[in-house]
Amino acid sequence: MQQKLFFKDLERADTWFNAVRFNVDKNGVQEAYLGDVTNHRVVRVRDPGGEGQFAHSEVFCQSPDILQPNDLAIAHTTGRVFLSGMRFTANSVVGDGDLWTCDAMGTATRLGVFYRTNGIEVSPDEKTLYLSEAINQGGSVVSNVVHAYDLDAQAGTICNGRVFVDFAQLDNSASSDVDGMRTDSAGNLYVSRWGAGKIAKISPAGALLAYVHLATIEKVTNLEFAGPSGRDLYAVGACKDDPTKGCIDRYSSSAQGRAFCAQQV
Repeated sequence: MQQKLFFKDLERADTWFNAVRFNVDKNGVQEAYLGDVTNHRVVRVRDPGGEGQFAHSEVFCQSPDILQPNDLAIAHTTGRVFLSGMRFTANSVVGDGDLWTCDAMGTATRLGVFYRTNGIEVSPDEKTLYLSEAINQGGSVVSNVVHAYDLDAQAGTICNGRVFVDFAQLDNSASSDVDGMRTDSAGNLYVSRWGAGKIAKISPAGALLAYVHLATIEKVTNLEFAGPSGRDLYAVGACKDDPTKGCIDRYSSSAQGRAFCAQQV
């Protein structure tokens, strides 16, 4: 369903939405969660009347200690939202990135601080949380990894953190930042490689299955599965021919997107 967005009750001159994830709640209501970078909050918009427009909006969770947020992920079975943020500096330090969760009631809890964090996603069984982390030194990007954590989606806790992918070891591409990430229903993780014009497809075991090369985008920023079957992975980012404009590329996957499957009611 096509949705229109209305934010009249949340208008602020400095609002900057940098992330969006969609959900269908337990009552079948369509909703979207938006990360407001400048106001350190997540806004929820809803369509309780099923009228095809997100006419109801509210602050879902907020804390002055949240860095941004920059990106979001949802555990659809519990309604819990996970968010990452980053501070881009010439020389990264721990605290330039963070990880938070907001429960279904909107209570925000910090789960950790890191070097610069960005992409974040949940596995299809909601037992693993993925989080990217990058390090800058002397103004250059020198490290990009994706961490995996055992996740309790009900309690919102993580443990057993480990490096899932280290792009320096994988293919010597540590200087290309990780941006948005998505999982499919088979558990594969799709990782945006900003500046490289491609998406890494990683198996649940952490093996590189393929690189999806994008025809029109070099600086790919985010991804989402959509289309009639939920198997079309859409990528957005700055156009190769004109970086001042945005482009959209599409990749046809053999598996449906995790979030797409979770929202079929």
